[in-house]
Amino acid sequence: MKLPELKIGQFTIKIPIILGAMGVGVTRSGLASAVTTAGGLGVISGVNLGFKESDFYTNRLEANLRALRHEIQTAKTKTKNGLIGVNFMVAMNNYKEHVTEAVKEGIDFIISGAGLPAELPGLVKGSRTKIVPIVSSAKAAQVIAKLWDRNHQIAPDAVVIEGIKAGGHLGFSKDELLNQTFDPEGVIKAVKIALKPYEIKYEKTIPVIFAGGVYDGEDIAQMLSYGADGVQMATRFVATEECDAHQNFKDAYVNANASTAKIIISPVGMPGRALNNPFIQRIGAGEKPKIERCVNCLSTCNPKTTPYCISAALVASVQGDVENGLIFAGENVFKVDKILPVATLMKELVDEAESFLSLNSIGENQ
Repeated sequence: MKLPELKIGQFTIKIPIILGAMGVGVTRSGLASAVTTAGGLGVISGVNLGFKESDFYTNRLEANLRALRHEIQTAKTKTKNGLIGVNFMVAMNNYKEHVTEAVKEGIDFIISGAGLPAELPGLVKGSRTKIVPIVSSAKAAQVIAKLWDRNHQIAPDAVVIEGIKAGGHLGFSKDELLNQTFDPEGVIKAVKIALKPYEIKYEKTIPVIFAGGVYDGEDIAQMLSYGADGVQMATRFVATEECDAHQNFKDAYVNANASTAKIIISPVGMPGRALNNPFIQRIGAGEKPKIERCVNCLSTCNPKTTPYCISAALVASVQGDVENGLIFAGENVFKVDKILPVATLMKELVDEAESFLSLNSIGENQ
C-alpha cells in the first residue's frame, strides 16, 4: 500500500514526512533542501540563524535576518524552487520581523510553536505562505483556531501535534512527561474533531501532522492508522550526511544509549529533552556558567536570573563542542546507530511504512 501524499492548500508533498526544525543551526538549508529533494518537506530552524555572522553579538537582528534570507535562497536554489518551510518560536524576540522577512523571501510554510502565534495570520496576509501552528492537545488547537477565526477570519492550513517523546522544548508539564500519560491516537482524533467546524466554515481540509517519537516506517504507518495525515520527524534526520550540525553533534546521537536522553528544565522555564552530557551534568550539580554576551534572543529569558545562556549552549554544540553545549534530542535517540544520506533514509522510511500499511490492510480485510 503506497503512502498517501500530504496536501496542504494548493501544495502537495509527495511523501507525508515533514522535517522537524532543530536549532540553533541544526536544520539549515543543507538538510532542509535534501529532505525536500527526497520528496518530503524540508524545514529550516529560524532561531538565531545568524550565529556565524561577524556582527551577531553587535547587531543580532540584522545578522539573523541576513542569514535567514541566505538560508531560504540557498534551499530554494538547491531544490530548484521546491517547497521549503521555516520554524519560528513565538517566544523569540523579533518574531514579527523574522516572519515578515521569510514571507518576503517567498517561504512556502511557517510552522510556529513555543507560545501562542496569535499575530501570525496578519503577518502572512496577502501571501501564498501557509501557516501551521504546533499544539500539544485538542484544547490548544481549539484555542488557536477560535482566535484566528475571530481576529483574522482564517483557519490554520495544517496543525502539528507534538507529543511527549519529542526533543527540545515541550508543551507539557514535567509530571506529564515523566508519567507518559499521553495518548497519540486519542489526541489525533480529538484535534481533528476540534478542527472540523473550521474546515466546514472555511471550506478547506486542515491536515493533522503528528510529531514526537516517530522514528521508523512502523511509527509512520501507526500514526497514519490513527488518523494523522502526515508525520514530522527530527531526531532521525540528525544522523544524515546532509545535516547541518558538526560531525561531533551527529556522533553524540549515534553514541547515545537508552538512558542518555533526559528531561530538563531549560533556562526559559520550559521542560525539554536533551542528551545527558557533561554540560547538563554540571548544570544539574549547580554550576552556573558566566554569561559573557547576551543577544536578547528570547522574550522569556532574563539574563540576570537564567542558569545559563541557552543560545550560547546550543551554538557550542552545533559547532562541535558537545562537552560544553546543550544537545536537544528525542526520546528515541538511542535507536540511532548510523549516519546515512537523506535519500537513503527516506527510501528506507517509505519502504518500511508501505510494508506495514499493506500488512494492516491485509489484516483488516481478513
